[in-house]
Amino acid sequence: MDLDVRISPYLSGNFAPVRSEDDFELTVTGEIPAGLKGALYRTGPNPQFEPRDPNYHWFSGDGMIHGFFVEDGKVRYRNRYARTPKWELEHAAGKSLFGTFGNPMTTDPDAFGKDSGVANTNIIRHAGRLLALEEGHRPFQMDLSSLDSLGYADFGGKVTAHPKEDPVTGELVFFGYGDGDLPMSPEVSYGVVDKAGKLLRRDKFVAPYSSMIHDFMVTGGHVLFPVLPLTMSLERAMSGRPPVAWEPEKPALVGVMARDAHVDTIRWFNAPACYVFHVMNAWDEDGKIVADVMRYDVAPLFPNADGSKGKQAGAYLVRWTFDLTGASDAIKEEQLDDLAGEFPRFDERYTFRKNRHGWFAGQAGTPGDVRTDILSHIDLTTGKRTDWAAGAGDSVSEPVFTPRSIDAPEGEGWLLATVYRARDNVSEMVVLDAQNIAAGPVATARVPRRVPFGFHGNWVAA
Repeated sequence: MDLDVRISPYLSGNFAPVRSEDDFELTVTGEIPAGLKGALYRTGPNPQFEPRDPNYHWFSGDGMIHGFFVEDGKVRYRNRYARTPKWELEHAAGKSLFGTFGNPMTTDPDAFGKDSGVANTNIIRHAGRLLALEEGHRPFQMDLSSLDSLGYADFGGKVTAHPKEDPVTGELVFFGYGDGDLPMSPEVSYGVVDKAGKLLRRDKFVAPYSSMIHDFMVTGGHVLFPVLPLTMSLERAMSGRPPVAWEPEKPALVGVMARDAHVDTIRWFNAPACYVFHVMNAWDEDGKIVADVMRYDVAPLFPNADGSKGKQAGAYLVRWTFDLTGASDAIKEEQLDDLAGEFPRFDERYTFRKNRHGWFAGQAGTPGDVRTDILSHIDLTTGKRTDWAAGAGDSVSEPVFTPRSIDAPEGEGWLLATVYRARDNVSEMVVLDAQNIAAGPVATARVPRRVPFGFHGNWVAA
C-alpha cells in the first residue's frame, strides 16, 4: 500500500520509506583506506504500512537497520526491518494498528495494551550483541551479520536511545523515562549493565515533571538527567491534544548525581528554557562538570501544548559547566560555534575525558530544517571549524568517527556518513579523513537506490 503523503511531510521525498529488504555489492569510487574493516550500522523510521494517525510523527515509524559491510576495499549493503512485536502484529494484520507514540486515541482496539516498540533510533554493539534502541522500550537484538531479528534483550525494563559505554570498565550506563505503570509518567529509571551484559543496578526516581529525555550526560564520576520543557501528558493525549508538546513556562532542569550514589541524592541545576536532543561528551574537571551539547532555544518538530504549531529552531554547540562546589545551581553556558546543526560526535576513546576534536552535521540553510547538508569538524581547543558541503539539494547523515588504529592520536582516523544525492535519488556511504574533511571523500560507495533519512549509526570494527 502506498502512503498518502498528505498525512505528513515525513512520508515523502527521502523521508518516505523503502519497503524492500536488499543485498547489494556497492560500486566504490576512490579507495577504501587500508585497515578500515568492519560495519557501519544505521537505523531510522520506515513504516511498513500507511500510518493510521493523521498526526503521524517521524519519530514513530518502524525501525529499519542498514548495514554497510567493509572489507578488503569492498563494501556490501544489507537492510532489514527490526521485526519487533509491533511490526509482527501489524504485518499479520496487513495494516497499521498503533497511533503515534502508542497514543490510545488513535490506536486500534486490537492493539490496546500490546507492545508498540519500533527500535528506530540508535544501534550499538555491547557485550557482543547488536542492539537497536528507541525511547520507550527494551533494547532489540539484531544479528551482527545477517541483520535477522533476535528479540528483546533484558535490561530490567525500557532503555532510551543513548546509553554510554565506559571505556575503562566496559559498563553500559543507561536510563529510561516515562517508566511508570501508566504511559508518560514522570518516573525515570537509572541503570548499569556490566561488560558481559549482566544487570548491576536499576533504580527509579520521580522527575519534577514528565519530560521527553532523549539523551543524558555521563562522566567518570557523575550522571546528569536533563528534564527540559518538552513535556508528555496522557491526560492531554486523551483530550485530543498533543501527547508530546513544548511548554516553555515549565523550568528547565538538569539533575546531577554521583554514579555510585542513590537516586535520592540528585541535585537539580537550572537553565533557561531550552531543549537538547544530543550530547557530544561530558567530563569531570576540578570540582566541576563540563558538557558539550547541541542546544535549541525551543524544541523543534513538536507542537505547543494547545495544539498550535511549534516554532522552527536550530541547535548550536554550547558548553554547559556545573559548579559542584559553589552555592549556585545555575548552569554556566558558552556557545562554541555559530553553525546550526545536529548529531555531535567525537573520538569515543575519550568518553568521560576532555576531548579536543568533535564533528557534527551542519545546516547551510534555514536553521530548524531537519535535513543537514554539511559535515563539520571543530577543534575545541582553537575554536577553528572546517566543513565539507555535500552539494546543492543533497543531504548528509550523522558523521561517525573511527580511529586509524587503536593507539592513533585523538581524532586521527576516518569519518563515515551516508549522503542522499537528490538529483539521482540514490544514497552513498562516504569516507573522509577526519582531520581533513574539507578535502572531501577519499572513497564513496554508491547504493543503487536511496537510504531514507534516519537518526543514528555506529561503526563496529571487524
